[in-house]
Amino acid sequence: MNVFRKKSADQLLETAEKTNLNKKLTAIDLAALAIGSVVGTGVFVSTGEGALKAGPAVIISYIIGGVTAVLAAFIFAELVTMFPVAGSTYTYSYVAFGEIVAWIIGWDLLLEYLISASAVASGWSGTFIGFLKTLGITLPKVITTPPISGGIMDLPAILITAFVTWILYVGVRESATVNNLIVLLKIAVIGLFVFLGFSHIKMANFTPFAPYGFKGIMTAAAIIFFAYVGFDAVSTAAEETKNPTRDVPLGLMVAVVLILVIYMAVAITLVGMVPFKHIDPNNALPGALLSVGINWGSALVATGAIVGMVSTLLVTLYGQIRIFMVMARDGLLPEVFSRVHPKYKTPHINTLITCVLTAIIAGFLPLDEIIELTNIGTLSAFIIVSIGILVLRVKMTNAERKFKVPFVWIVAPLTMIFSLYLIINLPMVTLARFVIWMIVGLIIYFAYSRYHSTLNTR
Repeated sequence: MNVFRKKSADQLLETAEKTNLNKKLTAIDLAALAIGSVVGTGVFVSTGEGALKAGPAVIISYIIGGVTAVLAAFIFAELVTMFPVAGSTYTYSYVAFGEIVAWIIGWDLLLEYLISASAVASGWSGTFIGFLKTLGITLPKVITTPPISGGIMDLPAILITAFVTWILYVGVRESATVNNLIVLLKIAVIGLFVFLGFSHIKMANFTPFAPYGFKGIMTAAAIIFFAYVGFDAVSTAAEETKNPTRDVPLGLMVAVVLILVIYMAVAITLVGMVPFKHIDPNNALPGALLSVGINWGSALVATGAIVGMVSTLLVTLYGQIRIFMVMARDGLLPEVFSRVHPKYKTPHINTLITCVLTAIIAGFLPLDEIIELTNIGTLSAFIIVSIGILVLRVKMTNAERKFKVPFVWIVAPLTMIFSLYLIINLPMVTLARFVIWMIVGLIIYFAYSRYHSTLNTR
């Protein structure tokens, strides 16, 4: 049995045409989808953590992470115009490398989406609980803490996951509308932070600029890359987009550039307002405003963080659900994951299963030690996609590409180098856990997926 059997581009498009998903998304929706996924937990949490590792040079760390994201976005843009179907990196790998690599990537993307969604739900819970405390409301520890930490469950994390599940269940148009509104609010709140904080910037806080040298900058870059995770969720929405070959690349590029600008503004304002050693990573932006006496602004930014994380959770779960759907369509997962609701035209059972898994992880397990897995999962996918686009340029030279990466033989290797270097700067324990995760995935593939693959029945 050939584990490297491949799908052709025609097979991908033929399968996609048989689905009943609504095609209602536009380039604006997709840009908001990416911003909603990316700008959330990362900018409110990672900025403070990165500043402690790199000092004011966290600004450079954000540039390094942003350059990596921009390079990868170019590659995703070309691949989507070739294969305007759901599935993201998983789908592209099926054509370029074959089934076993596609499965590995699909399993790897669980780290980017499912674990990330659980982390966002837990992060939302912590931020919400902290906000309630400022109002004099303290929730019992027994319902806000996982069992390993002395409680029964993290109930707020479970409830916010249930709320987002309902939004995703009833339809993509409704999901996009809610997300667009939250994205506007989130950007407004971040803009408020920059506006209020800019006049309190002190140039003395930028000295020394890089107290921990290049190593500190790269260590911070590996951490704050979490703030860029999720923009590729746009490519999972291709089958629900009115004009995917035009709107997906446009939405991707607009989103990534805007995200980079937003992060640069936040990083400069934060490290300029507060000496980096005094930044509280768990309350970085609201805490910075508090430190200069802008209490009302701090409360508004904290509220924005709570609301903003909802859109991050929504889009992260959206991406995971679509990847499960495509893998099930290919027979690598049970068929139930690909069923579409007759009324709402959404993969409803898949949505419920995915969100239950997320709620269990977020509600009953502490995620502090595995958050880096999200980064390594994403960066590994970037490396595979970068190799894949070069393979497809050689093997499918005549394929229609409505968008082509300029200088692809430079851009793709640079994406690989940046991604690999960021992986190297992650903790060794994260690398070990990643290897174990991949081994478990291979066991599942050889025990179930290769026998049920649609290519096995042809």
